[in-house]
Amino acid sequence: MIQRGQAATLASVAMTLSVTEESLHWLSAYWKECGAGLRWDTPFVLPPWLEAWWQVFAPEVKPTVLVVSQGDRVIGIAPLLIRDGVASIIGCPDVCDYVDFIVAPGREPDFFPALLSELKQRGVNLLDPGSLRPDSAAASGLPEAARKLGFEVSWHRDDVSLEVELPSTWDDYLQLLDAKQRHEVRRKLRRLEEAGSIGYRIVDTVEALPQFMDTFLRMFVGSREDKAAFMSEQMATFFRSMTRAMAEVGLLRSGMLELDGTPVAAVIAFDYQGIVYLYNSAYDPNYRSLSVGILSKALYIKDSIERGRRRFDFLKGGEHYKYHLGGKEVTLSTCRVVLG
Repeated sequence: MIQRGQAATLASVAMTLSVTEESLHWLSAYWKECGAGLRWDTPFVLPPWLEAWWQVFAPEVKPTVLVVSQGDRVIGIAPLLIRDGVASIIGCPDVCDYVDFIVAPGREPDFFPALLSELKQRGVNLLDPGSLRPDSAAASGLPEAARKLGFEVSWHRDDVSLEVELPSTWDDYLQLLDAKQRHEVRRKLRRLEEAGSIGYRIVDTVEALPQFMDTFLRMFVGSREDKAAFMSEQMATFFRSMTRAMAEVGLLRSGMLELDGTPVAAVIAFDYQGIVYLYNSAYDPNYRSLSVGILSKALYIKDSIERGRRRFDFLKGGEHYKYHLGGKEVTLSTCRVVLG
């Protein structure tokens, strides 16, 4: 039940702001044509990603894209799925490392009360966006807005993501590593060079993608039993659809490590706003002894430095290799707001 003070606050918000429901098609057009004034801070809220995920995993559920505007100016967007009274950002933890709302800088105090009011009116009982970075719009604005409106808020640590700020040269990057890991990277690179001719090629076009994905998926399912179990037919369909969608808008930049012309390891990555996101990786287990898995990532970091990228985001999960390659922890959290 909305109490009197809460109702007055919601009413004042409603007088100055409007909330409309749009489609994913509208969201895609808005992103391309006039979305520069909003923060699209993670690849996992971009329309190509959202559409690829929805088409594979939840085509039976109509997306609810709520747009908060002040006059003719959009101040924020919530791309949601609402099921059984629960609203979440389109996606799922298995494939979306962290998410966020799409909000104009500084407008979080306006956007979130309006969004919560709209969800309440729609009969939503729980808002559960997903994993959030500490610098996300949701982290900075959602808990405070919800508490002011009298809603119950829970905030919990979810996982960690690791990232490294990239210097201007490869040598400077190696100096960021501790002495042992710096020695290990150099030693493993020398050992790989002694084993044959090394090639590292970038795959960033739609035309080259099918062959790359065939090789990537073969190595992925062949490297470990848990990866083979993860890569179901549905998941493989998503990987192909998602990488194509991201390649079509110029955000996919994947790498293939070859030894004497034979593919031995691969990474899928996104290149977005000066940040490289290492989404997934695979290697041929026949070349495990040459450490091709970690070297494919090290060589991708080298490529990123040479192209002037400012950060390398290893994304969610505390795998040891991320620390060995200089990754620093960023805490991911979940924020759930009880509206019912």
